Amino acid sequence: MSSIKKSILVFVSLLSAPAAFSQNILSLDSIIARIDQQNANLRAYTSRAQSQVAKSQGSTAQMAPMIGAGTWMTPYPGTKVMDETDKGAWMLSAEQDITNPAKLRRKQAYENSLAAVELEGRNVALNDVRTQAKKLYYGWLVASKKMSVLKENERILTTLNKLAKIRYPYNKATLSSVYSAEGRLAEVQNMQLMTEADMRKKMYQLNTLMNRPASSAFAIDTAYQLKFIPVAVADTAYLSSAKSVVRQMDKNISSMNLNIDAMKAEAKPDFRLRLDNMFNRAPMMPTQFTAMAMVSIPIAPWSSKMYKSGVKSMQYSIEAMRNERQAMLIETENMVASMLTDITTMQRRLKNFEQKILPALQKSFDANRIAYEENTLALPQVMTSWETYNMNRMNYLDELQAYYLMTADYEKEIEKN
Repeated sequence: MSSIKKSILVFVSLLSAPAAFSQNILSLDSIIARIDQQNANLRAYTSRAQSQVAKSQGSTAQMAPMIGAGTWMTPYPGTKVMDETDKGAWMLSAEQDITNPAKLRRKQAYENSLAAVELEGRNVALNDVRTQAKKLYYGWLVASKKMSVLKENERILTTLNKLAKIRYPYNKATLSSVYSAEGRLAEVQNMQLMTEADMRKKMYQLNTLMNRPASSAFAIDTAYQLKFIPVAVADTAYLSSAKSVVRQMDKNISSMNLNIDAMKAEAKPDFRLRLDNMFNRAPMMPTQFTAMAMVSIPIAPWSSKMYKSGVKSMQYSIEAMRNERQAMLIETENMVASMLTDITTMQRRLKNFEQKILPALQKSFDANRIAYEENTLALPQVMTSWETYNMNRMNYLDELQAYYLMTADYEKEIEKN
């Protein structure tokens, strides 16, 4: 008996688990925080930066030494040797190339700067992904509002349909009005299916951004209220410090300048040390050695062209990037001003919907519905007022979603979290 009770409890817990899990509500801020920490693409930027830092740690290493063994001044086989001293010697050799330390330090500084470029690239990618998450969240939020409207419409149409069926036998309603109400009810139910599918799709997409299984169920905060606060002055000075893509260009320019320094360091000489030790095959000959110290001459005209042309090319690239940076700032400044105008206009339109259009249409529909319930108005007139009211409610939600998307694009341009 106890085993049966345990089985029942386990079965009930399994049934209730999905429902309990689906009640996990995630706010927009928590979703963005999870994306920042867990998104696979963002992690890739961090790994590449760490890889660059690890690579730069070996930039100051010198070349490996070279050692060798062989013969020195040994006659070919079959050659007649006139004296023991002509037999040559066995030789051991050691050689070390020494790169100028100034070159290595400048190369290391350049490679370290590439890690900073990667990290700033992560901020650019984070801004894109954060905007994508906001749009998905806002779309889900508006879809949930549409679902509430559709549920209300279903309840209203069900009531009107029931009244029409009751009145039809008494010639108080036409057969066409009954079928019309049934058709509208089916349309509303189809729209509910489409809206539910849209919300599930957005849940899957948000799970992907958070690097979670697509089927991980969660809900959003349907009571979320967007608080739009524009930047007081979104000029080029503000944007140059706020936009990650501009900061990345600054890091690139800085990295290019360090690369120029590394190229200019090629004019500094490198060194080489060599030691040869000879063991003569003739017993009477002493052991001999050769010690050599060499230095390169990179300022020679036929070799200096390589780094001089590289420096000149990089300087032109820096100038081009600075021009691109300035053009981007001016374009973004104008774009932000235009977007703010559109957002302000949309705010007024939404306010007009909320305070004038929808209340008036709701009163008209409520009056017609009451008249129909009192049997003083025909169903087609009620359906017409309902369709007008419902269409404007949906238009309002569509414009509300457009407003949310506008704010998301605006915040992307000004880099607001």
